[in-house]
Amino acid sequence: MSVELMVWDEPEPIGRDQARATYLAVKRAEPTNGPTNGPIHEPGDGPEVVKELPGEVRLYPDGHVLVSMDLDSMDEMSAQVFAIARAHGLVCYDPQRDLVHNVAPLGVYEGMQLHTGDGMIVHDPDLGLVDDVLGTLSAQNPFAALVNFGRHFIQVSPGYELEYKEGTLVRTAVAELEEVRRAFREYATGDRSFLARHEWAQ
Repeated sequence: MSVELMVWDEPEPIGRDQARATYLAVKRAEPTNGPTNGPIHEPGDGPEVVKELPGEVRLYPDGHVLVSMDLDSMDEMSAQVFAIARAHGLVCYDPQRDLVHNVAPLGVYEGMQLHTGDGMIVHDPDLGLVDDVLGTLSAQNPFAALVNFGRHFIQVSPGYELEYKEGTLVRTAVAELEEVRRAFREYATGDRSFLARHEWAQ
């Protein structure tokens, strides 16, 4: 079984609905090249990004790039594709998770990582992606965390048990998803207002 990611250029951040519609429309078109394993190095082979992408790469009209990979290598290769797309200023859509990775807006911590319980790791995630990921908490995705290694992190599990660690690990129960999203956004942007809004226990 294979999984896919699609990479392309957008002038502004886009939502999941637009990303999904773009992906489905492009998939209905014919690729401009056959499947290529590994990087493409020939001149004129499409956007510069294709030279760096792992997996099986297909080019579609208007600079859309489809990357296919084995399910077994999905977590590792997806992280590579996310990072390469960001480095080139491109959108990346993950149809398996129905998530879109935009270039911006970002948090204030360079190198911050988003980890999920279903195996996704994203370096420097955009804030829209963080919001969307928090809406996917389930038995299949049992946690989401923003991590600044060696400094602090915030994490949540289904049922909205929120944990925060900066020296000491503390936790609290949060009633609504929107409050979880608010806390994660504040954390990502360097705001610690969420600490004052809740009662925390060790």
